Amino acid sequence: MSANVARNSEAPGSAVELIGAALPGFETLLDQAIAAVRQKVLVDGKISSLRLEAEQHAAHGLSWLATYVMALREMKAYGERLQAQDRYGATEDYALRVGAGEYAAQIFGGIPMSQGEIVRLAALGLGQKAIAAARGEAAETLISEGNTPENRARLVALFSQSQGLASVGDPGLDETLEAIRSEMRRFCEAEVTPHAHEWHLENQYIPMPVVEKMAELGVFGLTIPEEFGGMGLSKVSMCVVSEELSRGYIGVGSLGTRSEIAAELILCGGTPEQKAHWLPKIAAGETLPTAVFTEPNTGSDLASLRTRAVRDGDVFRVHGNKTWITHPVRADIMTLLVRTDPDAPGYRGLSMLIAEKPRGTDEEPFPVAGLTGGEIEVLGYRGMKEYELAFDGFEVKADNLLGGVEGQGFKQLMQTFEAARIQTAARAIGVAQSAFDLGLRYAQERIQFGKPLIAFPRVADKLAMMAAEILIARQLTYFAAREKDAERRCDLEAGMAKLLGARVAWAAADNALQIHGGNGFALEYPISRVLCDARILNIFEGAAEIQAQVIARRLIEG
Repeated sequence: MSANVARNSEAPGSAVELIGAALPGFETLLDQAIAAVRQKVLVDGKISSLRLEAEQHAAHGLSWLATYVMALREMKAYGERLQAQDRYGATEDYALRVGAGEYAAQIFGGIPMSQGEIVRLAALGLGQKAIAAARGEAAETLISEGNTPENRARLVALFSQSQGLASVGDPGLDETLEAIRSEMRRFCEAEVTPHAHEWHLENQYIPMPVVEKMAELGVFGLTIPEEFGGMGLSKVSMCVVSEELSRGYIGVGSLGTRSEIAAELILCGGTPEQKAHWLPKIAAGETLPTAVFTEPNTGSDLASLRTRAVRDGDVFRVHGNKTWITHPVRADIMTLLVRTDPDAPGYRGLSMLIAEKPRGTDEEPFPVAGLTGGEIEVLGYRGMKEYELAFDGFEVKADNLLGGVEGQGFKQLMQTFEAARIQTAARAIGVAQSAFDLGLRYAQERIQFGKPLIAFPRVADKLAMMAAEILIARQLTYFAAREKDAERRCDLEAGMAKLLGARVAWAAADNALQIHGGNGFALEYPISRVLCDARILNIFEGAAEIQAQVIARRLIEG
C-alpha cells in the first residue's frame, strides 16, 4: 500500500489516536475478564483441568478477547512506527480505522470464534458495570468513526488505485527484508503462480526444479546460523519468505516449514555432531526433512503416543503407525517422535529420532525395509502429499537419537512450537493475501448491470474488511516474530497470531469466492483452490480449539 497519500483533513484525529485513546479501557476489561474466568476454573487455588474443560466457551472466549486486545495494541504500534518514518498515509489510516473500529465493536457485541460460535462478554463473567466502564467515550468514538460505510469506500478506492498487487499493510521492513520480499515475489510470479492451480488440480508434486530454485534462494537455510551453512537471518525474515511463497501457493510456502521444524529441533536439542552433520545439508536443500509426530488415535494428545522404538545394539527398531505426514515420500530424513520407555507415563518416555530414508516415487513411495504407507487424499494443501505410515521394524541409527539422551522428545518438540506457529501464521497471511488479490481482480474486471462488481457496496465492503484484517494479522505475526528474535518467551503471542491468522485466511478465501459467485465454485478458477488451502490453517500446528485452550491456560496462570 502507498503511504504517500495524505489523510483526509476532515477526519477528527488519526486512527492511531483513536485506538490509543480507547486501548486503556480494553486492557482493563481484559484484566477483569482474566480474573473472572480464573475464578471459574480454580479449585483450591489451582487450575482444575476438569473445570477448564467444562468452561471451554468462557476460556476460549477469553483467548479471543486477549487476541483482539493485542491486535489493537499492535495496530497502534504499527501506525506509530509509520508516523515516525513519515510514511503514514490515507491508506494506512483508513485500514486501521476499519479494522480497529470493527474489532472494538465485536468486543462489545460478540467475537466470532468460528462461523457459528459467538462469545460475548457476559459469558466471561463480566458484569454490566465493567463493560460500561470499558465502553467509554473513546471506545464509542472508535466504533462510531471506525468501520463506517464511508471509510470502507475510501479504503477500497485507495487500494484500487494501487491495483491491489502490493501487500496490504506493509510492515515497514528494513531494506534487506524488503529486498527478500521482492525476490520471493518475483520467484513466485515466474515459477509458482502460473502453475500452482495445475499442480493442485492434478495432485502433482511441486516439481523438483522449483524446489532446487528455492534452495538456491536460501529458503531452506534462512534462519540456520551461518556457521552451519545457513543465512543466519531472523524469524521476521522467515515470516516475509513464508508469506510471499504461500501467497504464490501454500504448498511451496510450506516446503520451508519442513526444514524450519527440523532445523529448530536439531539446533535446540541436537548434539554438536548432529548439528554439524545435518544442518548444512538442510540449509543447502540437499536433505529434505519431514515431521513425523501425529498418530491415528492421538491427534493433539501426544502424551498418548504409542509408536515405540526399541534399542537393538547400534540401532533402534521402530514399530507403530503415524498419520497426516506431509511430504514423506521425497523426504530424506524424518524427525520421528517415538516412545523409547514404555514404562514412563505420558510425555516422559518420548524421544526424538532423526530417521534416515531414501527418497521414493509415486511408483515406489518407500523403498526401504520396515516402512510402508498410503496416501491420504485431501481437498487442498497439495503439492507435497499426505500419508499414513506404518513402521514394522524400521531401523534408525542409535547415533541419530536427538541429543543422545532418551526421554527428551516432548521437551525438544515444545521448543519448536513458537517458531512453527509464527511461521504458520505467516503462511495464513500469504493465503489471505492471495484470496484478496483474486477477489479484487475479479471485482474490478467482472461487469454486471453495466458496472464492475467493485462498484457495489456489498462487494467493496468485503474487500475492505479483507484488507483491514490482513493488516491486523500481519502486525500480530510480525510482533511475535520480533519477540522470538529478541529471545523472549512468545508462545502466547505466537499462539494468538496463529489463531487469528487462520480465521482471517478462511474469511478472506470465503469472501473472495463469494465475489466470484458461481464461477468461484468452478474448479477452473484458482479461488476454489485457495478456499481449500485456507481451510487447513485452522487445523494443523494446533487446531483452533487447542490453540485457544493453550492461550487461556497461559492467561489464567498469569
